[in-house]
Amino acid sequence: MTLFTRIINGEIPAYKVAENDKFYAFLDIFPLVHGHVLVVPKIEVDKFFEVPDTYLSEILVFAKPIAKAIEQAFPCDRVGAAVIGLEIPHAHLHLAPINGSDDLNFTRPKLKLSPEELKTCQEKILAYL
Repeated sequence: MTLFTRIINGEIPAYKVAENDKFYAFLDIFPLVHGHVLVVPKIEVDKFFEVPDTYLSEILVFAKPIAKAIEQAFPCDRVGAAVIGLEIPHAHLHLAPINGSDDLNFTRPKLKLSPEELKTCQEKILAYL
C-alpha cells in the first residue's frame, strides 16, 4: 500500500483540498512553492501513463477548478502542472503556482512549512473552491 493510498484512506493526515469518487487532491507537505497541490487517482498505479484511460481523461477536468483556486489564492502568472512520479510509486499530478519555468524545478530544495503555514495554504485554496 502506497503512502498516497494511506492518505486517501485517512490513515495518514493530509491537507485535503478536493475529493471525488476517483481522485484526491491535497497539499504537498514538502512543496516547491506555497500552494503546491498533488492530485492522485484513488487507484494504485505506479506510472502516470499506466493509469486507465477513463482516469487520464478525467484527471485534468478534476484538477481544473483546483488550479483556478490556486491561481486566485497565490499571486502568480499561471498554475503549472507536472508529472514526475519518482518519489512515490503512485501516479500523481503536481499543480503549483508559477511565475517562471524554474518554479517547477524539482531539483531545488523543497520548502519546509509549519503545520500552521500548510493550514493557511489549504484555507486559501478552499476559499476559492
